[in-house]
Parts: sequence; C-alpha cells; structure tokens
Amino acid sequence: MTPTALDLSAMRRALVLADAAAAEGDVPVGAVVVDASGTVRGEGRNLREATHDPTAHAEVVALRRAAESLGTWHLAGCTLVVTLEPCIMCAGAVLQARVPRVVFGAWDAKAGAAGSMYDVLRDRRLPHRVEVVGGVAEGEASARLQAFFDVRRDAD
Repeated sequence: MTPTALDLSAMRRALVLADAAAAEGDVPVGAVVVDASGTVRGEGRNLREATHDPTAHAEVVALRRAAESLGTWHLAGCTLVVTLEPCIMCAGAVLQARVPRVVFGAWDAKAGAAGSMYDVLRDRRLPHRVEVVGGVAEGEASARLQAFFDVRRDAD
C-alpha cells in the first residue's frame, strides 16, 4: 500500500511528538489519529516514564484523545499514524476502537504486531481487520529510536 499525502503530513506531526517524548526521557514514539478529511482528532506520544503508566504508549494516548474528541470509542473512518509499528497491546487497542487503517514508520522486529513479529491487525480469525501501511518515513523514525537507545547503552 502506498501512503497518501495526508498520511505523510500526519507522520510529520507524529515525528515531532516522538521528539517531544525523547526530550522528556520516554522512548521516541509519536502517534496521530486523523479522520478521512485529514483533521487531527487525537494525538499522543509515549508517556510511560512521565506518568508511570505501562499502558501510556503513544497509540493508546492518541486513541483515547480521539475517542474523547469524537464522543465515541468507535473510530470508524479514522487512520492511526504512528512512528513505530504497534505492539500487541496497541494492536489490540486499534482493533477495539475499530480503526480501519494504520500507517507506521519503523518496523519493530522484537515486538511488532502489524507484520513483523505478529500480524494481529490482519488476523483473519478476528472479526475486524485493518489496512496496514508500513515503512512510511522509516529512516527518520528509525534514526530517532536508534539515537535514543544508543545514548542509553553508552550510559550503562
């Protein structure tokens, strides 16, 4: 699948959010939920370290904010754009919110649930399947993650 101009615009915003997460000591992941017109309905960044909440992944934060702004948990017609392939927890949240489309940047070979390690979002055994567009701005997203973890490895 090919990313749209709206996907690329949302990914630029997600990358800015990832930078904000890193600046505060969280893993640099940012996420944006947009509706079909490209209007941002919710956005988030990793907040696990800031909030001490293990569920405060960028995707979950963005989905919660989108649901609040739209007044419904059912995010039909929306796209989640995130800088890192969603993990199993986040993929589950996407499925529960009935998001029809996910666009992500960097692949996550260790914990990805959108095609790398698992393919939860497109599992035919589940009642809802998601269109997945991976590798959008992959170099930019991967570079942020690599730099973040390089600093932490050097400190150990």
